[in-house]
Amino acid sequence: MPKLKTHSGTKDRVKITGNKKVLVGSSNNNHFKSKQSGARKRRLSGTHPVSSTKVAKKLKTQIGV
Repeated sequence: MPKLKTHSGTKDRVKITGNKKVLVGSSNNNHFKSKQSGARKRRLSGTHPVSSTKVAKKLKTQIGV
């Protein structure tokens, strides 16, 4: 069986921690920020773990972990 290639789009958007947890960034965080409150912008900043194990498994497969 040949090696699987890493999905380039997923590689840029997802981070795998040392304990194999999957971290993703928030949506609604690219433009139209002037109409968002400061609290909302702070809440959307940074990364958070993926809650669904099915999604986490699929993302790990795409990255090759």
